[in-house]
Amino acid sequence: MSDASPARIERRSLEDDAFRVVSARASLSTRLRNLWARRELLTSLITSDIRIKYKNSALGILWSMLTPALFLAIYYVVFSVFLKNGIPNFVIYLFSGMVVWNMFQNALNAATGVIVVRAGLVKKVSFPREILALANVGAAVVYFVIQVGVLGLYLLAVGHAPAWNYLWILPIAFLALYFFTASVAIVMSAVTVYLRDMEHFMAIILQLWFFMSPVVYSYENSIAAPLHRHGLAWLYFMNPITLIMLTFQRVFYVATTVHSTTSAAVLKILPTWPMSTYFYMNIGLLGVMIGLFLVSEMVFGRLEGNFESEL
Repeated sequence: MSDASPARIERRSLEDDAFRVVSARASLSTRLRNLWARRELLTSLITSDIRIKYKNSALGILWSMLTPALFLAIYYVVFSVFLKNGIPNFVIYLFSGMVVWNMFQNALNAATGVIVVRAGLVKKVSFPREILALANVGAAVVYFVIQVGVLGLYLLAVGHAPAWNYLWILPIAFLALYFFTASVAIVMSAVTVYLRDMEHFMAIILQLWFFMSPVVYSYENSIAAPLHRHGLAWLYFMNPITLIMLTFQRVFYVATTVHSTTSAAVLKILPTWPMSTYFYMNIGLLGVMIGLFLVSEMVFGRLEGNFESEL
């Protein structure tokens, strides 16, 4: 006859629970391999996000082209008729920065609360959870490509040629934008699981961030000018979006100095850096952003352990 009393069995069970081995947190290399292995899932989620956005829409994804085209027309009327600032073809300068900002903002707006929104999927299916945030970034990339296409059509229509010799730097700037956007999206999607107000707070931060970036004003008319005089211009470039925007504006707007359309003044619009400076600065930024992406993966790995209980 067994001498295992109910009390002894219960004690043994508790001891087993106390010393149960939990699987170790996945290493960074493992996380990256898992992301690569589930790339088809990422593509499927990107397609799904786009389909859901335009579900039951008569024009479907054509709205992604029509909407920026309408905004471009509005910008043209506003800054050519009502708010003349003396900068010729200002709408090109403005929209060159807007395509960068729109990708960043749209991705973060969607990704910040995505894990909370898809809590049912997170709790039931095993997959790299950061794919949800990366899918939102991927969808933003699709819209970004469409908006750049609209800008290209506008340049063709008005006969404004981009700086072809600088064009090869754009892919480097875009990759820096992608990795920066993905890094922030991954971290914010995880933080929002624990701090639900972060989604609303992020909307405010993005509004402030927009005016810290050279979109509606030129680089030379920003705080960068006085900082440069005091040798502190590097502070302005702590915002990674700044260099990326300046690169896109240099390629599409081209001119660094123009004659005002409302006076005889000469206006400085963009930095008069040589091509090599744009290249080395963007290469350096890309390296930093790849490093930031790896850090964001590690941060996400540390935060995702309690997702199920928090959701």
